[in-house]
Amino acid sequence: MSEFEELISKLLEKVPELSRSVIEERINEKKEKVGAGYLTDQGAIFLVAADLGVSLEQTQNAEVAIKDLYIGAKEVTLESRVLNISPTKQFTKKDGSSFSLRTITVYDNNSTASVKLWDEKANLPGLEELKPGDLIKIIKAYVKSDLTGAPTINIGSGASIETSQSESDIVSIDSKITDVSEIKDDQRDLIVSGTLGSAMSLLEFTNSKGQPSKALKFRLKGENKNLVNVVLWGKDESILPKVIGQDAKVKLFGVRTKTGMQGLEIHGNDATIINVEGDTEIQPTIVRLLAIEKDQAGNTTGLAIDKSKKLVRITDVANTIGSFAKDDILECMPSKIFGNTIQIDQDSFVRKIDDETVPTVAEIRTKITEVSEGNDYSVEAIVLKAPERKDIQTKSGENIQLSEMFVEDDSGQVWIKGWRQQADLMDSYTLGDIITILGVNARPGLEGKLDLVLTPYSKIIKKN
Repeated sequence: MSEFEELISKLLEKVPELSRSVIEERINEKKEKVGAGYLTDQGAIFLVAADLGVSLEQTQNAEVAIKDLYIGAKEVTLESRVLNISPTKQFTKKDGSSFSLRTITVYDNNSTASVKLWDEKANLPGLEELKPGDLIKIIKAYVKSDLTGAPTINIGSGASIETSQSESDIVSIDSKITDVSEIKDDQRDLIVSGTLGSAMSLLEFTNSKGQPSKALKFRLKGENKNLVNVVLWGKDESILPKVIGQDAKVKLFGVRTKTGMQGLEIHGNDATIINVEGDTEIQPTIVRLLAIEKDQAGNTTGLAIDKSKKLVRITDVANTIGSFAKDDILECMPSKIFGNTIQIDQDSFVRKIDDETVPTVAEIRTKITEVSEGNDYSVEAIVLKAPERKDIQTKSGENIQLSEMFVEDDSGQVWIKGWRQQADLMDSYTLGDIITILGVNARPGLEGKLDLVLTPYSKIIKKN
């Protein structure tokens, strides 16, 4: 008799008023609710039995695959590879006692599973050195259901976890990587790769428990050049290299997908591992200062040109560049470099120097037809339609200002748009004015065309 038939027989003995067909129907309902690939027939039987108030005890000593795990199994031994690992967390119970918990996501050739390490097991020697793809062996664990009903492996006092150097037929971590252009809605435990499609920004907020929290937000570009929004909850800039290039390669280990207000999104958590191509050593940066502004948070921001004719954003939390003037040549030792953004803080130094090799504004202008999505530009154009202000109501009910004007150079036309405070930048311009617009970002507009959107570091200069 198979293990499944044995469990069916035990359940029929304990609830003789139910027929086999009814039990099988309930098993299928459980599997449909949890989702394909996360619950076997054996695991579903344990959930059905629990609903009926019946206990089915079953031990399992042989090494198993993740797909064969079922809720209620004990002394489970299995081999798998690490997908990601969370930091250890401390929790306090209602009675005042506390416990430690760390979670590892593991995979084999067919499935993934969550492994929970409790109390002293959460801080076992060697766990901090585990990397995605490492082969591990889990010994004498037990299986319970998580909040979704999926089987979760638990490492308690009688269980252990150890690294393995043996040969394994479990595929390498590289074979599990999916390009961001190929992701679909409602996937989980993904390994996603792409190139950095925007600067990385830090979100600071208060979570549902009233606690201060952080998240990293950026965009990832796939092989099809489309951009996908990424939010890594519980992460901050401390996990990133100090120097990150414009099109740095990025790998995310252990993320899920969902459809948000702006389309398909990637979400990670504190267990997600991010690998970003970069460097830990910062070299001095020489730039020509073009504009200085204050952002909404009161920090000083600047726009500059480097020697390679690229626009450089400056975020200055120490208000260092405020003492310099437009067209000054500055040598900076930033604290961090993210693509075309450099960060100046109290540990940075900035000084004025003489260097005639740094380009001027005239040398960095881009034709309108040459702009591409996601990048910052400087354009010179004539105003064909004077700025017009509108009140726009967002989905949250907030009313915000939008100012638009239509401009042209000798290659084509484009809409210039300014939202909120940036709408004020257009107020003094009218039909026929020739203007230079610094630091505008190319973003998708209507009918598949690009708009040039003013940013907090944008500057508009009228030609006399």
